[in-house]
Amino acid sequence: MNYILFDGAVRQALLPFTFTRPVADIRIGILTIREKWEKYLGYTTTTITEEYLMEKFPMVEMQENIMINASFLPNEILTEMIANLEPNQAIFHHEDVIAFYTQDSQEEVDFDTYEIIDYTDDCIKIEHTWDIFKKNDSALREDFELLTEGRTSQPIPKSVNVIAPENIFIEEGAKLEFVTLNAATGPIYIGKNAEIMEGTVIRGPFALCEEAVVKLAAKIYGATTVGPHCRVGGEISNSVLFAYSNKGHDGFLGNSVLGEWCNMGADSNNSNLKNNYEEVKLWSYETEAMEKTGLQFCGLMMGDHSKCGINTMFNTGTVVGVCANIYGGGFPKNFIPSFSWGGADGFTEYIPEKAFATAENVMSRRHVSFTEQDKAILEHVFEETAKWR
Repeated sequence: MNYILFDGAVRQALLPFTFTRPVADIRIGILTIREKWEKYLGYTTTTITEEYLMEKFPMVEMQENIMINASFLPNEILTEMIANLEPNQAIFHHEDVIAFYTQDSQEEVDFDTYEIIDYTDDCIKIEHTWDIFKKNDSALREDFELLTEGRTSQPIPKSVNVIAPENIFIEEGAKLEFVTLNAATGPIYIGKNAEIMEGTVIRGPFALCEEAVVKLAAKIYGATTVGPHCRVGGEISNSVLFAYSNKGHDGFLGNSVLGEWCNMGADSNNSNLKNNYEEVKLWSYETEAMEKTGLQFCGLMMGDHSKCGINTMFNTGTVVGVCANIYGGGFPKNFIPSFSWGGADGFTEYIPEKAFATAENVMSRRHVSFTEQDKAILEHVFEETAKWR
């Protein structure tokens, strides 16, 4: 069967992260949403997404396809229901379509012609940017079970101070000595060739993905995910870093999400709680205004390729777009558009050619190429976001 993941109605609500990727390639828990579906289904997937992203994330369409709403995370019950779909059947959860089996073009879908199957069990759906950290606890626990079932962990080194070792899984090539792991509060997953340096204290649930590094004497609270090839240090709480991003020094990151190729300068901090303890508001790309989150704790949302200099201070509920460069004293504003250059004293436009040169330098250090596809995507983002600069 040919499975295709589509962005659905939540794509705008998940900006700035979906400026540079389909919804399916958001990381939550240990894996991306696409990786979860592929493991559950046992098949590779392709994507229906924005046209400017489709060269990098192409769709393969056949005569018969099962379309899956990428904002829903898989589980065993849902996967079985999808695998058993017949042509012109659709699975709905309340008012939202989860999946449907089609033999038609995807330009228009008339669900009045479909047999509707109701899904009534619990499931995880990503509808807002803050759901990525808010629902990371549940997603991480589910991914831990998925990845470790029937497998044996590498042995925990004798120098590690450990609580609830049965909830810890260490992949081949991982390095850790003289650290403290408390998995009584949730599972701890340490990926292939990852490293935790001495003096670090970690409370689960926690995931350190492949080739990622936790630097000396870090303090990390759950539910936190450090994506592949990331570097982290200092204090982190309930945050998700997608991949190839750095928060390598002292400073606090809490209830936050960093995309790919981000960098937090030394001693940079974000606030995740307002001084008056009131509900946090966050910039919405849909309404172009600050909107209520329903959360008391909400920190920083930073899009791909954005960076901040040393001692940067982010207000509670700050949204940073793609390819922003932030520096200087004081608190920058709560919404920093893509391709912005500056800080609390004001911003100018970050010239794309300079942003691309930086991206190429940063990526080459990790032996990753900055491709023409990457450049074309960022050029589109630059044009699309011009009205907010």
